[in-house]
Amino acid sequence: MTKHDLPVLIDFDGIIRPGDKLAGGAAEMFDFLNENKIPSCIITNSTRNTSQEVLQFLNKKGISLHVNAMTTIDVTLAYIKERNLRVSVYCIHNVKKEFKELIDDKNPDAVVIGDLGEEWSYKILNEIFRKVHAGAEIIAMQKNKFWQPDGKNLSLDAGAFVAAIEYASGKEAVLIGKPSPFYFQAALRKLGFGKDNSFFMIGDDLETDIAGSQAIGGEGILIFTGKTKFPPQLA
Repeated sequence: MTKHDLPVLIDFDGIIRPGDKLAGGAAEMFDFLNENKIPSCIITNSTRNTSQEVLQFLNKKGISLHVNAMTTIDVTLAYIKERNLRVSVYCIHNVKKEFKELIDDKNPDAVVIGDLGEEWSYKILNEIFRKVHAGAEIIAMQKNKFWQPDGKNLSLDAGAFVAAIEYASGKEAVLIGKPSPFYFQAALRKLGFGKDNSFFMIGDDLETDIAGSQAIGGEGILIFTGKTKFPPQLA
């Protein structure tokens, strides 16, 4: 297999969707991938949108051709179901309802943590900590340090709050999203490739997108439309 035959994984926020807009050149990129029959999949650490909502966004922006998409929500659900876990879920409402058949807030096997935006509070952190201290494991849909919800200004992401729970409880979270190999490999399986297949990863995050993909044999393509600006801050 040559580099021209490698599957392409593409980040969403900052690459395809800066803020609430479609990035310049995104439509042309999808046309190119489609015309050249290059296997591709959007993979995003966002825990605010389901894969269906990602595709709805593209359709509203005029991209009607077939696009594969996968979110950490999809993979987290599969992970929980495979292990028959009962969970307590902390993320925004439209995502939490995806887990409704699996929720047990009184005696969970694990606590699932995603993005809560400005709903994060000491009360919620303490509630999560108590469940983890009582025996629940931690499942982090993602551990991004920060993001740009409006496409411009930086905001703390879920990783900062997951880290606080890990520190206080002495437990390490199971990470579902990038840079976890588990997530990249799930995307490759979705496209019909083996977990050790090489691939391209187009992203705006040096740690989760670029270093994460390179760690398992992928090739990272860093784009400066999101959180990483030129020249990138490597320190």
